[in-house]
Amino acid sequence: MSLLLLLLLPLVGGALAWVCARERPIVGRCVLLIALGLGLAQSLLLWTSLTPESRPWLVEAQWPWVPSLGISLHLALDGLSLLMVALSYFLGVAAVLASWESIQRQVGLFHLMLGLVLAGIVGVFLAVDLFLLLFCWELMLIPMVFLIALWGHENRRYAALKFALFTQAGGLLLLLAILGLHVAHGRATGVYTFDYEELLGTPLGPVAAMWLALGFFVAFAIKLPAVPLHTWLPDAHTEAPTAGSVILAGLLLKTGGYGLIRFVLPLFPEACERLAPVAMVLGVVGILYGAVLAFAQTDLKRLVAYTSVSHLGFVLLGAFAGNDDGLRGAVVVMVCHGLSTGALFILVGALQDRLGTRDMRRMGGLWTVAPKLSIALLLFSLASLGLPGLGNFVGEFLTLLGAYRVSLPLAAVGAAGLVLAAIYSLRVMQLVCFGPTREGLEPPDLDRRERALLAVMLIVLLWIGLFAQPVLNAAAPPAAQPGGGAPALQSPHDMPMSPHGGGPTAGGRAP
Repeated sequence: MSLLLLLLLPLVGGALAWVCARERPIVGRCVLLIALGLGLAQSLLLWTSLTPESRPWLVEAQWPWVPSLGISLHLALDGLSLLMVALSYFLGVAAVLASWESIQRQVGLFHLMLGLVLAGIVGVFLAVDLFLLLFCWELMLIPMVFLIALWGHENRRYAALKFALFTQAGGLLLLLAILGLHVAHGRATGVYTFDYEELLGTPLGPVAAMWLALGFFVAFAIKLPAVPLHTWLPDAHTEAPTAGSVILAGLLLKTGGYGLIRFVLPLFPEACERLAPVAMVLGVVGILYGAVLAFAQTDLKRLVAYTSVSHLGFVLLGAFAGNDDGLRGAVVVMVCHGLSTGALFILVGALQDRLGTRDMRRMGGLWTVAPKLSIALLLFSLASLGLPGLGNFVGEFLTLLGAYRVSLPLAAVGAAGLVLAAIYSLRVMQLVCFGPTREGLEPPDLDRRERALLAVMLIVLLWIGLFAQPVLNAAAPPAAQPGGGAPALQSPHDMPMSPHGGGPTAGGRAP
């Protein structure tokens, strides 16, 4: 029942907000905020019962849906999905608070779309039936298109159309790959099902396994986004409203990384072993490419968008390193990137609302006129570049450590991304906060609501940076075989080694 509640809270909250906001917009905002707050509280309550023995699932629920086709409403939660669900509700609350004053038109419809997006995202993190996964995958995309097209900025319709085309192409690939796996399992076993646990270990020839793995991989890589499938992201992030950018960067991109870790690696272990070198190279290319393009931007929001391409390259690098360090590092990167980049988009939105521009060349001297905003921008820029003591550093260090066990050159080149992150972050601070104050530039500083929200986000990043073990425990590799999982919380040195460098043996089976 708790899983169904987690799934329905954003949906019901959004619908009630739509109804209530017709008379009083403030009531609609509060309704969705309360619903998301309850979901966050439920997630934290489940966290308290998470132990290394909670394998393969902490909570599981299943109801028949279309039994004749092997489709069920199968929901399950382990440490990995719990991290993502808690992040979803936390950033959902942040998105509502960030749009509290900036959204004044069609307030009820805005919060309905926001609730639908969050319901789809939570559904992706809870679904262990592949048909249900596809349903939730599509559910989260359509309302995001409306959020960009109706409440976005100057080129919002172009950005919304580009986002829709790319994501629908990924959805089509995911549909074909799911159907292919469904048919292959049915022909091999006589049981036609979409259930994730039953599909694990499906007998596949090497060619079929590679094609199906590529279908899943490309669909999730579009959403991650991996270079060269990333081109929708800068436009969508730049033109989306602040709340939309927070959800896009903090959550929608994470569904791609989650899909790789939850579905691609366990379902197609042998194919992923062959695919790993290419995936890791793409990850390193993304790290460097995103950082270089971020440095070249003058639009502050577009700069933050390109940093997402760079930072999420670490997810691809760590996930396909084939060892425990890389996988856990990838999960921590996803969580901390959601917090730090979400906060940066909130700050960019605050600057745009106050100054009417995102062009860094028209800013300057904010340290003296808006010190609280400038300090927040400095702190979250330091978090984003991976300053030791903050959560991003833990994730990036572990992904590089995992990559080092496989390929020293790739780890060394990937580490160069940390240097480039420091360079573009310093450029942002120089152009926005220091130098001479522009004439007539006296924006109001952060208000109490903004300061409280950003303070909580920073505290969470600091907690992960200084006391990361609970998050690392929850980020243990997901179930790797039907009815069980990888050994809980073990060191990679205790695991059988694979020929490609330091990971589990082909098939990902527990010893």
